[in-house]
Amino acid sequence: MTVISTDSAPDTLTQDALAVLQPGFIGTTAPEWLLLRLAEGLGSVALFARNIESPEQLSALTAQLRAVRADVLVAADEEGGDVTRLEARTGSSFPGNLALGAVDDADLTQEVAAELGRRLGTCGVNFNWAPSADVNSDPGNPVIGVRSFGSDPHLVARNTAAYITGLQSAGVAACTKHFPGHGDTAVDSHHSMPNIEVGLQTLQDRELVPFRAAVAAGTKAVMSAHILVPALDPDRPATLSPSALNGLLRAPAAEGGLGYDGLIVTDGIEMQAIAATYGIERGTVMALLAGADAICVGGGLADEETVLRLRDAIVRAVRDGDLPEERLADAAARVRSLAAWTAERSGAAEGTAPDPEVGLIAARRAVRVTRTEEYVPIATAPYVAAFTPVANIAVGAETPWGVAAELERLLPGTVTGTFRAADAEAGGVDALCAKVLQSASDRRIVAVVRDVHRHAWMADALDALLAARPDTVVVEMGVPQAPPSGALHIATHGAARVCGRAAAEVIAGKEAGV
Repeated sequence: MTVISTDSAPDTLTQDALAVLQPGFIGTTAPEWLLLRLAEGLGSVALFARNIESPEQLSALTAQLRAVRADVLVAADEEGGDVTRLEARTGSSFPGNLALGAVDDADLTQEVAAELGRRLGTCGVNFNWAPSADVNSDPGNPVIGVRSFGSDPHLVARNTAAYITGLQSAGVAACTKHFPGHGDTAVDSHHSMPNIEVGLQTLQDRELVPFRAAVAAGTKAVMSAHILVPALDPDRPATLSPSALNGLLRAPAAEGGLGYDGLIVTDGIEMQAIAATYGIERGTVMALLAGADAICVGGGLADEETVLRLRDAIVRAVRDGDLPEERLADAAARVRSLAAWTAERSGAAEGTAPDPEVGLIAARRAVRVTRTEEYVPIATAPYVAAFTPVANIAVGAETPWGVAAELERLLPGTVTGTFRAADAEAGGVDALCAKVLQSASDRRIVAVVRDVHRHAWMADALDALLAARPDTVVVEMGVPQAPPSGALHIATHGAARVCGRAAAEVIAGKEAGV
């Protein structure tokens, strides 16, 4: 066991400044600098795909952290579905929110979340930045999409509440996001500042419905969004807005608020919506002033220098009178209170019986199939044409998706080709289609798309392919906004590995468990 010592104990102000940070790091074991900061008061550590190789390695890593600070909050962004950290290299064993919303069975959503929580908890992860409670009211949304339970606020609300109940039954704190709702955006806040031009009544009737349900369900944390909502605050994004956090989120229900008194954590403070406008040090201080209790950082900036910059910026702001010391102390106390809650429930996951098939069962139930009369299940190895968009940062490019691997299991000899926007731009859609036809030869074609309604090149390529080969099977693994097409059309409502398996079973005529 690594023994960490410091020359002198940091003062209370420095301890509180460290307590409110949730930093990431590089590697699959904890670096010395991180262990040192834990000994000095750091309250949380954030894990990403780069930190996780296997359940055994993850368990060893979290044990390493707890050998220094027993009550550390170990956070991960494990939504299941497209956004997975536990299974980033293989694809998730759980469908994401849109698939669960398509089924709309609160009991099933709770069971899926409980099993996901069990797996997190047994590996030592006790704080999950999930679920997404965003109402996906803009089908062109570039960052939420299948991460949302759907476009109906009440459907989203009941599944959000069920997810929180299931996750927290395993002793893992839920962090409902992205307050006050990232669903009506056409901009990804990883890159720039989204602006939501809706009135307060629309917010109350749509965006806030799932968050009220989350508060009622006892969510242990809420994550703020880096979005500008002029109806709430014309100048500052929600993460930095006292009107949004101290006002709307914390205000009593009698005053039109949500009456929430738990932990508020920011979305990644280094995301460009904040970093490019305010800088991470100023943004951190402004977030704490606005009512945030914890600062997420480390998805992009994952080093000791970043932690020290933010620690020192917080301490300096208190000493200069820009941040009240009692506000920082209150934030740190909320972090420690949540840490105590997770510590008390650290054995909950061990007492939960594994349910390894629940994710696949949910994925199968989420599939929506449109067949023509002429469709006959594919019995020989097909050619899979994967029309692949650029993955958003939340999903990550390292996670595999599609149906080819699962079709290969059912129909050995399956061949796949990947086609991107650059292929259409280089030679035109006709040339791309010709390449698909040439590669497929006389094999049946399975065209796999993701949010075809959002990508003109993809829609044009699919139209050209169907004109040439109307017997093509189409699998939509994003938001199924475009009308069904092809001899067989399958909407999976997500691109998790289990969604690919469910689609492959339909293609090969081997549906099971529906």
